[in-house]
Amino acid sequence: MTAAGVRMADLASVIRSKNAGPFVLTLDVFFKDGQTFRKVKDSGAITANRVADLYHVDEVDVLEVTFFEPAWALKISLKRWVSSAAPGDTDVFGAQQHVPLMNLPLPFVIGDA
Repeated sequence: MTAAGVRMADLASVIRSKNAGPFVLTLDVFFKDGQTFRKVKDSGAITANRVADLYHVDEVDVLEVTFFEPAWALKISLKRWVSSAAPGDTDVFGAQQHVPLMNLPLPFVIGDA
């Protein structure tokens, strides 16, 4: 928990990142329950603009922010800033890119989540 509320990691059972091809990175969040999923979705706290700020990219590079109720999940797709396995790529599989999202503060207190 942070002074601003809770982190995404406090509300999710799984947060992961992975390649979605050599030029796209996908971030997945699976929430602990439907109530938490709906609260985050309805809050409007997760937007393409906020994700762009979080990852220091242009908003046009946030390709998708999709909430999927049947799985209590959030999927975010980003254009990779360096294509997978290109010179300068430090994460070929895209598996280490979820940490900024994991630490994202959300406007809730534990009792509200």
